[in-house]
Amino acid sequence: MSHILVSGSIAYDRIMDFPGLFKEHFVADMLHSINVSFAVQGFTENFGGTAGNIAYNLAVLGQTPRIIATAGSDFERYAGHLRSVKVDPTSVKIDTQGSTSSAFIITDRANNQIAAFSMAAGGTEYLPLPDTDGVRTAIVGAGCVQDMENLPAYYRAQGIEYFYDPGQQIPALSREQLRDGITGARGLFANDYELSLITKKTGLDEAGLLQKVPALIVTLGEKGSRVVTKEGEASIKAVPVTKVVDPTGAGDAYRAGFIAGFLSQQPLERAAKIGSAAAAYAVEKYGTQSHRFTIAELGERYKAAYGETLSL
Repeated sequence: MSHILVSGSIAYDRIMDFPGLFKEHFVADMLHSINVSFAVQGFTENFGGTAGNIAYNLAVLGQTPRIIATAGSDFERYAGHLRSVKVDPTSVKIDTQGSTSSAFIITDRANNQIAAFSMAAGGTEYLPLPDTDGVRTAIVGAGCVQDMENLPAYYRAQGIEYFYDPGQQIPALSREQLRDGITGARGLFANDYELSLITKKTGLDEAGLLQKVPALIVTLGEKGSRVVTKEGEASIKAVPVTKVVDPTGAGDAYRAGFIAGFLSQQPLERAAKIGSAAAAYAVEKYGTQSHRFTIAELGERYKAAYGETLSL
């Protein structure tokens, strides 16, 4: 069976809710000197990280992901969770001297988020580089910066198609690292804010980026997503949700759905629709890996939103 290599972070997410709005607590002319505290409601610990979330959703979609990341000595509980959803955790390297990465996420009532991330063992370079036998594609997600530099070049040398998703690590990547990761990728994933950071840091506008990568896949939250190529742009509406419970991880679910569509040789616009349908399930549950769905259920939701029959 063919595999999908999913690199990025493996983390324990500590998710908190703020009942107000962040914007009410920032003073525009004092942003140079911020000192603010938010009284949150509740605190939950969940399995997360970009690689973990994408791999989880790929498994739900019937794919066989292999996680390329480093975790710490406290990983066994997470490993058991992965086994329960039929993700083999043995590709995850263990740094016995460190702890698994941690994310601390506060969400306000408008679903804006403020996060802090401790890389810990997740900052350890993944060596040796992964075996690519039987691999169909890969995604290079936000995680260890050295991995984000090493893997694109390695995949290009191995003839493996990969998607590039720098996400939260855009500030940590140099201009050269960011440009190199984008160059030769099959597609660049970003939300609209991240895309603005990418264009600023690389000095490339969307047209310039399309000289380096054939497709930009830009998520817009409840406004849907955009797929931009040299041939034009497609706007994809979001799949309606019953109730927004927690937006954390929706982007990772979208990426998994998109990749599943890509692997089934769907046009990019249809792959984006599959991503949107997968993301809808994620926002309806608290945490990033607590939602479940069958392919049949996904197909019903897809058809209701887009009037098309899902083919995976």
